[in-house]
Amino acid sequence: MTSHEETRTEIRGKKVKKSLIFLTIAMAILILGPRLLIHARTSSRITSNTADVPNCDVGIVLGAKIFPSGALSQVLRDRVNKGIELYKAGKVKKLLMSGDNRVSHYNEPQRMAEYAIRAGVSPRDIATDFAGRRTYDSLYRAKHIFGLDDVVIVSQRCHVERALFIADAVGVRAHGLAADIPKHSREYGDVKMAIREFPACLAVLVDLYVRHPRVVMGSKEKI
Repeated sequence: MTSHEETRTEIRGKKVKKSLIFLTIAMAILILGPRLLIHARTSSRITSNTADVPNCDVGIVLGAKIFPSGALSQVLRDRVNKGIELYKAGKVKKLLMSGDNRVSHYNEPQRMAEYAIRAGVSPRDIATDFAGRRTYDSLYRAKHIFGLDDVVIVSQRCHVERALFIADAVGVRAHGLAADIPKHSREYGDVKMAIREFPACLAVLVDLYVRHPRVVMGSKEKI
């Protein structure tokens, strides 16, 4: 190989290296950026102490997995228990159970409501949103179907951050109550949950500022 050919090969190698570095930085920004932005915008409005939550009319408990038996997963039990605590502390007057019920044999809100009633929450103080298929849907419907303007959102901390960001975008004043229970972290799969938030946060920005996805709507409901 001549010295001229060696120089050309070296130049090509440097260009490939620069392209790879640029690609790596761009991917890091794309993956990490949305998560860091959402954390920075919302983390100061989240507490795990029910006593620190300002009084609101409604607490929204966000759905999660239920088992074929109808039993709540540990993640969801902790959310509903925190919502019950919020209600019994007099911080909210009512609870809105929002989750997935797109097929007849899978009904998160109904199971959440039944669990809360067994724990002493009055059925009259529980509303159910059966079309809360995603966090975006739950908050959009909270505003446009249930007419809510000021709420407490209950879920695990990393999820609450994303929910608060969506609430801001759809015009709902929201405060966050974290339902994390450290001793249950292994059952949560907390590492997987944290990792899942990175693409979820990117998806939120795409939904809010690019896609504007259609949400299942219907008649307005008063809570």
